[in-house]
Amino acid sequence: MLRLASYDMVFREVPGEVTLALNIAGCPNRCPGCHSPHLQEETGELLDDALLAGLLDRYGVAATCVCLMGGDVDPAEVARLAVLVRSTAGGRLKTGWYSGRAVLPEAFPLSDFNFIKLGPYVKALGGLDRESTNQRFYRVEDGKLIDLTATFRKKPFSDNA
Repeated sequence: MLRLASYDMVFREVPGEVTLALNIAGCPNRCPGCHSPHLQEETGELLDDALLAGLLDRYGVAATCVCLMGGDVDPAEVARLAVLVRSTAGGRLKTGWYSGRAVLPEAFPLSDFNFIKLGPYVKALGGLDRESTNQRFYRVEDGKLIDLTATFRKKPFSDNA
C-alpha cells in the first residue's frame, strides 16, 4: 500500500516529457541531506486505483508521462500502478519510477516502465545534474537500461552553434 503525499505537473524529472509526478510518502531510505524529507513521513492519502484514475482523468490529457517519485517501501505496488497507468491511458502515457535504491529489486518488471531513476541521494555527490552523482537515470529499451543521466547536465551556451 502506497500513500500519495502530493502531485504536480513537472518538466525536468523526465527529459522531453510533461510529467505528472506522484510524490509517494513513507520513504524508507532516509538519505542524509534528502531534498524531500517530508516524504519520509507516513502522510497523504491511500494511492488506490480510484485516486489514480481520478488524477489521470484530470491531468492525464496534459501529461505524456506519469512518474512515481518514491515507493521504495513497496516496489510491487509501484509496478502494479504503472500497469494501471498504461491500461487506463490506452498506452498513450509513458511511465517512470524514481527509486532511492542502488539496484532494482529482484525480478522487477522493467517492461512496465519507460524510465527508471536509481540511487540514494548522497549530498557530497549531488543530484542528477552533477557529473559526480551516484544516481542514474535510465530509459528502458528492449529490457535494457540505457543511461541518460548526462541529459540532466546543463550544456554551456555557445553563440557559435
